[in-house]
Amino acid sequence: MPTLRLALLFLLIATSTVLHVVPLLLIALLKMVLPLPRLRAACNLLLTGLAASWIGFNNWLWNTFTRTRLTLHGDADLQIDGHYLVLANHQSWVDILVLQKVFNRRIPLLRFFLKRQLFWVPLLGLAWWALDFPFMGRYTPRQVAKNPALAGRDIEATRRACEKFRAIPVSIMNFVEGTRFTRAKHAKQGSPYRHLLKPKSGGVAFVLDAMGEGLHAILDVTIAYPAGQPSLVDLLANRIPEVRVRVRERPIPAELAGGDYQNDREFRVRFQQWMNGLWREKDEDLDALLASAASSRSDGRS
Repeated sequence: MPTLRLALLFLLIATSTVLHVVPLLLIALLKMVLPLPRLRAACNLLLTGLAASWIGFNNWLWNTFTRTRLTLHGDADLQIDGHYLVLANHQSWVDILVLQKVFNRRIPLLRFFLKRQLFWVPLLGLAWWALDFPFMGRYTPRQVAKNPALAGRDIEATRRACEKFRAIPVSIMNFVEGTRFTRAKHAKQGSPYRHLLKPKSGGVAFVLDAMGEGLHAILDVTIAYPAGQPSLVDLLANRIPEVRVRVRERPIPAELAGGDYQNDREFRVRFQQWMNGLWREKDEDLDALLASAASSRSDGRS
């Protein structure tokens, strides 16, 4: 029975993906071939509408086929026509579905910075391209040491993406740790945080620099899985009892917007200190979310 359930859900997801991605690609090609300003604006609305519809169907599957509770904390004043930088911790591919469930049709479509290799994911890679998701090289320090020119490529890709985003409502998504949390990575880093890897500040600084005053707030998202880190199959198999999410809306510090993170050492230190402080608070938020879940389970047994 579990195998049949998974097969059915994968079939529904695949069918919905095809039905949404095919018209999405046709509209993207029309936008590329006939780059008229009004036509581009109309195409952008259709593209984001199709993406929101696809996400909405995935959310319907979540509600219909799982008993996973999503408990949301926070009082952010979300706007569908806002301009946000969204920051979150990263533990699982389920994080993306959680973020989409929390924010779909409440803020502009989340756009992720993706590894360049993901362009080749069947159908989805082309869909991400059509929706102007930026593809990054994500070069290792060893690669940059051998070829310093590589360091500038991702910065330039960030700037190009942000230029596109200036003219439209946007939510730029950044998993600041740069990779999914594991205990092994945590130990290898010697991370000072209990539940988090060290934050990588560069990507956040480059977005704030490139967007200037084009962003009006940061949405700081903390995702907690009280039953432990799940996989995507765990969600589809109904093995995740609860997800807890806290959303904090933060102002963008004026002194940190528009600085030269790469070349100005003093600015880089200030930015990293701000990012580390935000991460300490996120670690405390994770502690509180997990503790409140444990308390709820204990009260339920008593």
